[in-house]
Amino acid sequence: MINSKQNGRNHSAEPTFLKVSDSVSLRYERSGDGPPLILLHTIRTQIEYFRDLVPLLAKKFTVYAVDLPGHGLSSIDTSEPYDEPYMRKNIITFIKALDLRAVTMVGESIGAVISLTTAADVPDRIKAVYALNTYDYETRYGDGLRRGNWFANMIIGSLQVPVFGPIAAAIATPWIVRKIMGGGYADPRKLPADLLAIFFKTGSRPNFHYVERRVLAVWRSWSKARERYFGVEAPVTLIYGEKDWSRVPERNRTKDALKNARMFTLRDTGHFSAVENPKEVARIILS
Repeated sequence: MINSKQNGRNHSAEPTFLKVSDSVSLRYERSGDGPPLILLHTIRTQIEYFRDLVPLLAKKFTVYAVDLPGHGLSSIDTSEPYDEPYMRKNIITFIKALDLRAVTMVGESIGAVISLTTAADVPDRIKAVYALNTYDYETRYGDGLRRGNWFANMIIGSLQVPVFGPIAAAIATPWIVRKIMGGGYADPRKLPADLLAIFFKTGSRPNFHYVERRVLAVWRSWSKARERYFGVEAPVTLIYGEKDWSRVPERNRTKDALKNARMFTLRDTGHFSAVENPKEVARIILS
């Protein structure tokens, strides 16, 4: 459970589930006081990913950390595509179901893309967007996560191979997960062992590997999502780790697609900035 403090008081997060369709329930945790802020995590992680960032943001906001569909403890439906439009649809339903307004969206990686496209679809409900290391690369091969290191390139590539892919996903070990995710850190030693254990345990859920493989297989939907950025009316802050997987022309292309955007670069930070550099991420949001 995520804990935060405000004015000397302890604010424990409230874990609960919200049914957003007949087949989908999203786990989320609410903490803090103030205007609403929604946190959307990266590929293959969950709300615990933000455990160091939430207490900082909960000093000013009511923070809703949400497990994306099929991730964390949110429900899994093997008939769904787990592409960007599907993820976005469920997050918008979440916002409307709780009747949240003047929302600040904060997302990392695929969570950043969903935050931006959600802002484009429901502009009357979104006040601002902070998009961290957007997963919207210009690529023909869906090599976002594969850019981390040679090992990640080999393993992630194998997950998309018919027949062999499901087998490779099922036999993944904590060591393999660490090597892959370590490719997203400027300093891989900053990947906490206990957080990795949480991710690995979640990855052992029935049908989780279906979701994992689908998110990677529909990589085109994450790149294509940039076409929707023109509809974002809220001010946008793009935050990139200095050593994020994205290339400088890709970052500039994303900024140019937005009407009202500024951009920050975090030194000595990789793709997973909310874990590697949460204080600086919070400083930018809170300022």
